[in-house]
Amino acid sequence: MPDAQKMEAAVHAYVAAFDAGSPDQAAALFATDATVEDPVGSPQHKGREAIRAFYAASMQTGAKLKLEGPVRIAADHAAFAFSVNLHWEGKQQRVDVIDIFRFNEANEVIEMRAFFGPTNMHGF
Repeated sequence: MPDAQKMEAAVHAYVAAFDAGSPDQAAALFATDATVEDPVGSPQHKGREAIRAFYAASMQTGAKLKLEGPVRIAADHAAFAFSVNLHWEGKQQRVDVIDIFRFNEANEVIEMRAFFGPTNMHGF
């Protein structure tokens, strides 16, 4: 079973990677064969290199993440609500998201799923 403290630390490191604009830091949290589905229902990014490329593109929008409450840990999963502020579709936007990370025994993320849709996007 993964370590709950390390799982929570990984979530905070994920947020910090966006603040730093570092796709390398974000990708390092994932196992080599991990998957990212962002948002749920879209094609998965499979493997650390594909995940790194996905985060590189995401970070080019200037995306900054802000946790909106505590990280919830259950078994090998961590769930967390956060907001994303970014420049997208020609304007500044905020997206309200819930991510779920699943971890392996080495405390690496093996699956990330992001839950949000059009009703969670707010332009300003």
